[in-house]
Amino acid sequence: MTAAAGTSNPVVSGTTPLPASSSSSPGSSAAASSALASSQIAGNFQSFLTLLTTQLQNQNPLSPLDTNQFTQQLVEFAGVQQQLNTNDSLATLVSLQQTAQSTQALGFVGKTAVVNGSTATVTNSTATWQLSVPTASTVTVNITNSSGQTVFTGNYAAAAGNNQPFTWNGKGNDGTQWPDGSYKLTATAKDSGNNSVAIATQIEGVVNSVDLTQSPPLLSIDGQTYTVNQIQSIVN
Repeated sequence: MTAAAGTSNPVVSGTTPLPASSSSSPGSSAAASSALASSQIAGNFQSFLTLLTTQLQNQNPLSPLDTNQFTQQLVEFAGVQQQLNTNDSLATLVSLQQTAQSTQALGFVGKTAVVNGSTATVTNSTATWQLSVPTASTVTVNITNSSGQTVFTGNYAAAAGNNQPFTWNGKGNDGTQWPDGSYKLTATAKDSGNNSVAIATQIEGVVNSVDLTQSPPLLSIDGQTYTVNQIQSIVN
């Protein structure tokens, strides 16, 4: 606030103390929040009246202050307090969302999930991917190991459909049996008109664990990590 020239600037110290928060039902929590907001605004208004009275007592009677300034300052007081309340509410919403994500992620542990991805684990010389083919096409499959080396390439005809399984026996084109581990499949396709067709790949695996220290939480499937929104379906 401003004061008239030649007068001292009054300093108002102290505000109305905030009531202690406590856990309760949603109805009582809403009532407590309303009471808290009211007490904060009331405290600001009381501080404003104290400062207003002090200014009026010390202003120059030959050059009084414009009363519109006091109204504007009161609005600013309330506006700042409401912004602080909004920030607190947003922080609460973010915390609730993170809790909901963690709870949802924990529910997937031990279940077999189909997720968007192209890297699968070969176990006992077998790995399976699922391909989503929008239209009947000739699909070219390319499989690489963790070093990026191509270990298998093949072509086959695929009908239109989602979640079509492609199982690889771990053998390369030359008959070499590749060891168990992580392998990446890349699929391209051409339709009957020789037009390129986009192929989406998914993998299927058991959710072994969940890392709740990350936001969003990360699901571990066959040594790879995925977020909940990458899950396409749960398989019984």
